[in-house]
This record gives sequence, C-alpha cells and structure tokens, in this order.
Amino acid sequence: MAISKIVTNSVDSGVTLTSPVLVTPALGTPASGVLTNCTGVARAALPAGCVLQVVSAEYSTATSNSTTTPASTGLTASITPTSVSNKILVIANISSVQNNNSGNGINLSLYRNSTPIFTFGTVNGYTSSAIVTVTSGGGTTRLDSPATTSATSYTIYFASNTGSGQVVTVHANNTVSTITLMEIAG
Repeated sequence: MAISKIVTNSVDSGVTLTSPVLVTPALGTPASGVLTNCTGVARAALPAGCVLQVVSAEYSTATSNSTTTPASTGLTASITPTSVSNKILVIANISSVQNNNSGNGINLSLYRNSTPIFTFGTVNGYTSSAIVTVTSGGGTTRLDSPATTSATSYTIYFASNTGSGQVVTVHANNTVSTITLMEIAG
C-alpha cells in the first residue's frame, strides 16, 4: 500500500494566527438615574420606617436638685435630621434616681432643645414620717417629630416633686445613664 501524504506536527506555511479581538458589550443607559461607584441604596430611596442614623451618649456624674424647677441631668445627645418629615426615636435610661426625703418624689422629663416635650416618670418617696432612701431607675422610649433639619438636642431634666429643700439625685453613686437617638425615615 502506498502512502500519498505524511502528516507532521508542523504549521502549514500558508496559515497565519492572530490574537482574538474582544468587544465591549453595549449595556445601554439605565431608565432612571446613573449609578457611579454604587455601594448601597441612596438614603432618599429608603422606605418610611428605616433607621437613617444613630447617635448615643452616656453620663454618670451624680447630680442633685432640691427645687420644683427642672434641671438638666447632664444626659444629652444631639442629632441633625436629614429631612423635615423624618422622626427621631429617643431611648433614654436614667440608671439610678434617689430620694432621701419622706413624702417627696422626682419628676423626669424629656426636652427637645429647651422645650419640654414629655414627662415620663415620677418616682415617689414614702409618705411615712421617717426619712427614707428610695433608689430606682427611670426610662422612656419616645417617637418625636421635630420637623427640622437643624441640629436638635434631647436632654433629660429632673425636679423635686415638693421642693422646699427636699433633695432628689440622678445618676446616684455615679451610675451610668444612657440616651440613644435614631433618625427614622418619614
């Protein structure tokens, strides 16, 4: 039998190899908006009820008041809302309030800037004739509508129920009290 052609592992001299050409696909333009370096959802696109920012603070210096005029507990935090339609969720905890007088109590209130917006607690003393010490905590969770985009401070104030030199104390024994502010999309 006769072999007409021998096949070898050489390239035929008439064939030229070239590198492939890559073509970038045309993606088109999005129907709405342009996303550049997108890392998440835009704040304005979040639905109502989403938490947009959180601010918190602590305070632990014992503070006393012997009048019925509200005084700052020192527990305060400030937040700047991003829209007038957003709300601020305030969560405050006064870890220890103390009353060293019989028949007296302590009033706790939440202030927005310098305006009282909510009285959330009254801790009463005993009504017996003996001088006693009452120690407990107080707290609140309140949804506020400040209707502003300016920096807004929230502070807990306190006062004696009866005044007349009856001393009440917050952050007794320098215990830590906390306040947390959350901006909620409106």
